[in-house]
Amino acid sequence: MNDQSILVIGATGKTGSRVANRLEVLGYPVRRGSRSSATPFDWEAPETWAPALRGARAAYVTYFPDLAFPGAVEKLESLCETARDVSVEHLVLLSGRGEHNARLGEEVLRNSGVDATIIRAAWFAQNFSEGYLRDPVLAGVLPMPGGDVAEPIIDIDDIADVAVAALTQEGHKGELYEVTGPRLMSFADMAAELSQATGREIRHIPITFEDFHQNIAQAGGTFVADVFTAIARETLDGRNAQTTDGVMRALGRPPRDFKDFAKATARSGAWTSTDSLSHEGTMA
Repeated sequence: MNDQSILVIGATGKTGSRVANRLEVLGYPVRRGSRSSATPFDWEAPETWAPALRGARAAYVTYFPDLAFPGAVEKLESLCETARDVSVEHLVLLSGRGEHNARLGEEVLRNSGVDATIIRAAWFAQNFSEGYLRDPVLAGVLPMPGGDVAEPIIDIDDIADVAVAALTQEGHKGELYEVTGPRLMSFADMAAELSQATGREIRHIPITFEDFHQNIAQAGGTFVADVFTAIARETLDGRNAQTTDGVMRALGRPPRDFKDFAKATARSGAWTSTDSLSHEGTMA
């Protein structure tokens, strides 16, 4: 076991919870950073940053709800300064694929003076089961903008595996891993896979970005809807319509297919309950 802990920022989120769990299974001392955890960390309370980081060897960094949010890049820069001041050796950042502000955040990390690994991720498959698209799936619909644009959607268990490898193994410092699933899929393709996995029809409904904004606003408020709609407009234009080898380079294996995610999630019962789930996490 390491004698220095690893801080997981956003340990209650989709990727953070998985990263923390995996690290603990491997025997690493983990600090779960969140607003309500034993290691308090709040992006809106900079006074919590240094106590959470001090004494940690490395940190997994996610910004809730997304690096595209106003002020996120500036806060990330301040966090990097704090990490350097308290002698954190390595930062692993979750970034969004095709997002301008996320690229700015990546540059902040690269220029921070702390060893860094960047994981630039495609859209999350788990948005269908743990995020803002779960309720529509339960209702048998998948209302999404972007027309027939294809996305190499990624299972976030792959993201967590890459993060854990970067945090615990040699050879990952200084790397940029752009991670995607193994194939391009339209939202109609995804609806078809979800239908097959759940045994009931789930229809893709093409909608405008304005309708998308309205749907998100009903779930998370206007401010969240403004930013997420801007991300959707930015990324659902074909710029991400190619797969990458990031998972293979980091882990030596191919990424999981969306079909396997859908089957496993259906077996877990995630789409049989009507209870609401948190919308925490990023779309990209």
